Amino acid sequence: MPEQQNIENKSIWKDEFLKWICGFANAQGGTLIIGKNDDGKIVGVKNAKKLLEDLPNKITTILGIVADVNLHENEQGDYIEIVVEPQTNPVNYKGEYHYRSGATKQELKGAALDNFLLKKQGKHWDSVYIPNVTVADLKQDTFDFFRKKGIKSKRLDNDVLTDSNELLLENLQLAENDCLKRAALLLFHPKPEKFVTGAYIKIGFFETDSDLIYQDEIHGNLFEQVEKTLELLFTKYIKAIISYEGKFRVENYEYPYDAVREAIHNAVAHKDYTGGTPIQISVYPDKIMIWNYGQLPPNWTIDTLQGKHSSVPHNPDISNAFFRIGYIEAWGRGIRKMNEQCTEAGLPQPLYYYSSSGFWVVFRKDTYNEQSLKELGLNNRQVKAVLYVKEKGKITNKEYQEINDCSRATASRDLMELVQKDILLFNDVAGAGANYQLKVIAS
Repeated sequence: MPEQQNIENKSIWKDEFLKWICGFANAQGGTLIIGKNDDGKIVGVKNAKKLLEDLPNKITTILGIVADVNLHENEQGDYIEIVVEPQTNPVNYKGEYHYRSGATKQELKGAALDNFLLKKQGKHWDSVYIPNVTVADLKQDTFDFFRKKGIKSKRLDNDVLTDSNELLLENLQLAENDCLKRAALLLFHPKPEKFVTGAYIKIGFFETDSDLIYQDEIHGNLFEQVEKTLELLFTKYIKAIISYEGKFRVENYEYPYDAVREAIHNAVAHKDYTGGTPIQISVYPDKIMIWNYGQLPPNWTIDTLQGKHSSVPHNPDISNAFFRIGYIEAWGRGIRKMNEQCTEAGLPQPLYYYSSSGFWVVFRKDTYNEQSLKELGLNNRQVKAVLYVKEKGKITNKEYQEINDCSRATASRDLMELVQKDILLFNDVAGAGANYQLKVIAS
């Protein structure tokens, strides 16, 4: 039987395997088996009975915990099973803190160790109190903004209009005994980067991965970053497609505003601010890529996010403040909402993946609109044909002739150019069934 996340097989015992026991104790618990190979096949261990006597004492003396150590006698050989329960207090091996993550063990250091120790105390990074900062150091305009947005979202009562800033922070559990949490500084301080390195957003427009055309940086507290980023994206980086309904001019953005807003809210709220790296938004002619430093909750995958799931915020205090003004939901529905909004706009659903120590959301453009197709150099007949395929799913040479009132030779030439430009794909079905479909299908 292959190794599972909470099972580790070792063919022989070495005292360094106490690190694995430490890792299990600090995570969700697990079982260390001595006398099986990586495939789970019994290979036997010669000194099994002695290990049965020695291991409990070693585990208690070095790690300070108690684990069940069981001997299993088998025809293929004896093996030892060490069952480790998860511990409420942090466990260390000679001053080192190990943690079982997925199918691997890692030694926790730096920010990762700080976060681990905080969580063992029932705290999070954003809930740590920062000395020598007062409510008077925070930005009054941001308090006013928060109150108005909270009342509008109906998640704050009108009483907040008369509450003092001190009382507001206490009710949000961001302050206690004149001390402010990190979350309060990130949310309301005019310059949170004085306390948290990399607490800002970068935006860049790229023609290619190596060809940066222009860029911007957005600083200020988290509320200001969100508002300024959205304004800048939809005035400078994202085009509006112009159309007319009768006499009225209509502007439709290349990407649904609400979906992009949701992605930015999530990136800011769930970012791991210990990384010291800004949120990065890369805008390309055909896509937008949003990246924030951070990790998924333990045992979660991208599939977990795509399905119905609970809300497990990385920064609970920041997320609570964002929820109060309607920035985010508390039910883990953000991914589903973005998917639905893109589908309604006729766009591919966003891509989500974990890479480069962070989480990516990628919005892809619908390039099959009249304006974009003309920018690619298509003639009017070809534009009409591509829009026809977008609606109908395919087009034949005869249908091309009919909608454009052109000859077969012209239709064949135009269609061949669309194939050469990687816009259409020729589906060579025998007889009259031959047709052309879009090369890239929105899905």
